[in-house]
Amino acid sequence: MRNRTQGIAGRVALKQWATRVSLTVAALLLGACATADQQGSASSASTDSATSGPKYDVLITNGRIVDGTGNPWYKADIGIAQGKIVAIGSLQNASAARTINAGNRIVSPGFVDLMGQSSFAYVADRPTAESRLRQGITTHASGEGWSHAPQNRFTQPDPEVADGRSYRWTRFSEYFDILEERKLPLNVVHKVGAAQVRRVVLGDNDVDPSARDMAAMKALVRQAMEDGATGLASSLIYPPGNYASTDELVELAKEIAPFGGTYFTHMRNESHDLLGAIDEALEIGRRAGVSVHIYHLKAAGNGNWPLFDKAIDKINAARASGMNVTADIYPYINNGIGLGSFIAPQHYASGRAALLARLDDKQFRDFLRAEIEAPGNVWENWYQNVGSDWGKVVVTQTADNIDSSIVGHSIAESANILGMDVWDTFFELVKAGTSVAPQSMNDGQKRAALNQPWVSVETDTAPANPATSKSTHPRAFGAFPRVLARYVRENQWLSLEDAVRRMTSLPAQSVGIRDRGLIELGMAADIVVFDENRITDTATFAKPMQYAKGIDYLLVNGELVIDDGRNTGARPGQVLRPRIGN
Repeated sequence: MRNRTQGIAGRVALKQWATRVSLTVAALLLGACATADQQGSASSASTDSATSGPKYDVLITNGRIVDGTGNPWYKADIGIAQGKIVAIGSLQNASAARTINAGNRIVSPGFVDLMGQSSFAYVADRPTAESRLRQGITTHASGEGWSHAPQNRFTQPDPEVADGRSYRWTRFSEYFDILEERKLPLNVVHKVGAAQVRRVVLGDNDVDPSARDMAAMKALVRQAMEDGATGLASSLIYPPGNYASTDELVELAKEIAPFGGTYFTHMRNESHDLLGAIDEALEIGRRAGVSVHIYHLKAAGNGNWPLFDKAIDKINAARASGMNVTADIYPYINNGIGLGSFIAPQHYASGRAALLARLDDKQFRDFLRAEIEAPGNVWENWYQNVGSDWGKVVVTQTADNIDSSIVGHSIAESANILGMDVWDTFFELVKAGTSVAPQSMNDGQKRAALNQPWVSVETDTAPANPATSKSTHPRAFGAFPRVLARYVRENQWLSLEDAVRRMTSLPAQSVGIRDRGLIELGMAADIVVFDENRITDTATFAKPMQYAKGIDYLLVNGELVIDDGRNTGARPGQVLRPRIGN
């Protein structure tokens, strides 16, 4: 069995063999082929005459190739046929159905978003895809503690609706069939959520699984992997995911091991007990025999910022021992979270609905306020993580019955807008299911993370449509271009080549999709063409739903979805099902 996360170097021999097969097939299909090595030399096969070259579906010329390995850019042309990269080099004699003159712009693999949340949005509200495509994203990985499958009548009480049609499903194979029938604008890959499995078997309450319950949960994880999931994902600060013990998570993670799956985790604590949470994640990986990926690595709360270097050291020590541990970040110092997470998790033990029903009780509100304000809490206290300052908690999304003008404003500002006491505002917004962005991090830890070769990039936000969404975190529209604009061009924290590696081959490796993330012969033609001097994010907290600029061309499986800056509306995306193991 080959480990899902083995490095690029370990795949060279197999890829060379696959490339020879791929090119042979392409030659038979096209009647001619051109082959080239990765340094830019090429030979063209004649078709009708000695001067005519092979014909490709798409030919990209005059580009500076940043190939996803981290190596320096090089000049070359790229020939694409049947959705694959079939030639790289000097292809001046070649012809194609469509030729794109890159004009010395950067040509790189399409970006891979390691945690993009919902994928059903791409079929239920198709314009949401543009928030991803204009970032250069060609593959979206879905699933945290929650996931699209498994489902039952409790977890999916109402069917999902797309274009007037209702859809239900119970397992990933059924969900994937729906996505493929509806067609996707970009590729998707899915993890099975530990909290999702728990909800299907145990509901939302804080209960321990019996042996029978545990067997049912493990069977659901195994079924998800058989259907094509890439690993198990947990979110251990949100109920009911936080009710899972370490032992429970180990047992679930053991089910992904035969498939080469990875354990992905939003850890149990990202602030005062960051190091303990990392220890738990590593323990789960070791005991289950699987790789570990830590979502949006951070040390939240200025009093906890010194823990970040120790967290890096702990992960590096695990890697030095032979354990495969990776992580990701998003390029913002404000995280995104449900405002209800400011209330201690034990109050959700009987379910969210039971808690919300008590929030109109003034005595209970006074109790919760005192608990939140009290120093020395053992739970992850987000109010204290922002320095007990409601001015540092920005509203990003709320319910229709709440004045929409508060979106983009802090809780303190929202209280003034609504004409309410700030704590009453807090409780009312919790009842409304409000999402917020606490300013809990600093740029220093972002730079420290990006000094580590095992840290990649994510959005950690669902795709959004400006016409139908009230608001969102700006990372939904700007995360990947922001890395290139802020961390590469402006701050020079990263080279262009290393930044591209962190957005392409590294995350592709983490989710086990081996035919993407590199500009290489035989790879899927997920390709982005952008201007390194112009690419930028425009989304802000005040105006978060603003498309990024600078993505001129974007191909998904060899088909243009962004053509000279225009969204083509094409839907060439695929459901990617990593197949590792026996």
